Amino acid sequence: MTPEDRIHALGIWNGPVDISAITGGITNRNYLVRDGALKRVVRLGDDIPVHHISRSNELAASKAAHAAGLSPAVIHHAPGVLVLDYIDARALTPEDLRDAGTLERVIPLVRACHHDIAREFRGAATIFWVFHVVRDYIATLEAAGSPYSPLFFDLLIKAERLEQAAGPFEIAFGHNDMLAANFLDDGKRLWLIDWDYAGFNTPLFDLGGLASNNEFSEDAERAMLEAYYQKPLTPDLWRRYRAMKCASLLREMLWSMVSEIHSTIDFDYAAYTAENRARFERAYAEQDQ
Repeated sequence: MTPEDRIHALGIWNGPVDISAITGGITNRNYLVRDGALKRVVRLGDDIPVHHISRSNELAASKAAHAAGLSPAVIHHAPGVLVLDYIDARALTPEDLRDAGTLERVIPLVRACHHDIAREFRGAATIFWVFHVVRDYIATLEAAGSPYSPLFFDLLIKAERLEQAAGPFEIAFGHNDMLAANFLDDGKRLWLIDWDYAGFNTPLFDLGGLASNNEFSEDAERAMLEAYYQKPLTPDLWRRYRAMKCASLLREMLWSMVSEIHSTIDFDYAAYTAENRARFERAYAEQDQ
């Protein structure tokens, strides 16, 4: 059955629908569906155990994020299918997030994610612990005979050092995928979407991911942390943050290595691996400076 056939067969439409693909998804396939005057977003994707993605957790997080006022409403769901209300908005870019004014608007949204969604979440919740994810990714890659295997012994040592350096840890409900495209601007407010990796984590993982994914300058990183915590930045927080930022880059690199083997989505994962490897190595070398 084609994706279009699956969408037509959902049985929730008022009549003939127009379906168009939304580009950019790298863990699922997204479609804009016009149903008369209504527009919906349909996300197609099954569980991805190698990436710790559970669609039931994504559904629960999506509902909680809507209840907290951060994300569009869930209209319908079925195994492998999530239908969301359409938000007429523009996805942000890394350039947008490097703008001080935009970042000032983003930080309250991230803080609300960390503090408000847990109050609305129902059912068993996932823990997204980046250092466990790193170790599990390396085990998955070794079992698959990955050509990157010569790197893994050193990466495990670095991961242990980062885990020690990043503590002690706060716990909050994290989004855990702070890509620019997951922030939408409708001209009046911002939205946060795509809850594939949502789960309890330390806030510094989201903050480190926000900075690393969007290539913030050090001045922007310091401003981000002071805006988030609403107090002057201390040397201890800066140390813990830089370690967690490195961990977020390490996880992104390993995520891409695993995707090179397991993903069926048309995306240049090898180039993404190389990009994130270079960024991780640079950040790791700089973190103790």
